[in-house]
Amino acid sequence: MSLPFDPETITSDDIGEKVARLDMEHEAAIEHVREICTEVGFGIPVEFSPSELLNEKVDADRDPFYVLGACNPAMADRALDESADIGALFPCNIIVREVEPGVQEIYHVSIMRIARMVGMAPDNQAWAEIIADTGDIADEAFSRLQEDD
Repeated sequence: MSLPFDPETITSDDIGEKVARLDMEHEAAIEHVREICTEVGFGIPVEFSPSELLNEKVDADRDPFYVLGACNPAMADRALDESADIGALFPCNIIVREVEPGVQEIYHVSIMRIARMVGMAPDNQAWAEIIADTGDIADEAFSRLQEDD
């Protein structure tokens, strides 16, 4: 199967990639990111630790890695009105991963942008507004995270 685009040409802006680093312990960073997400309008209906699961199930010896599944219900509702398929990508994940002891990397990509790129969402004005609005919320969250760095 070939991709409908050349992955080498995709930029971080194309996928709404956001990255921040926090100088704090892993558990404190998870709580901090959760608080900021809530402040900017994301709820966290799902969260889990892939590293704990893999370390337990297959003795993977993974460094701390945590996923916060963020959701803004109003945005999710608008997105589902435009494309029910987007639900397969819900919630929007924010990763907290330890890159060295006491240093966490916070990572996020825009499922709204990626869904449009791969044809799961329409190429129309309503979807462009959803991308802009969800991007504004993510920008605010990462702006606040960067202030703490």
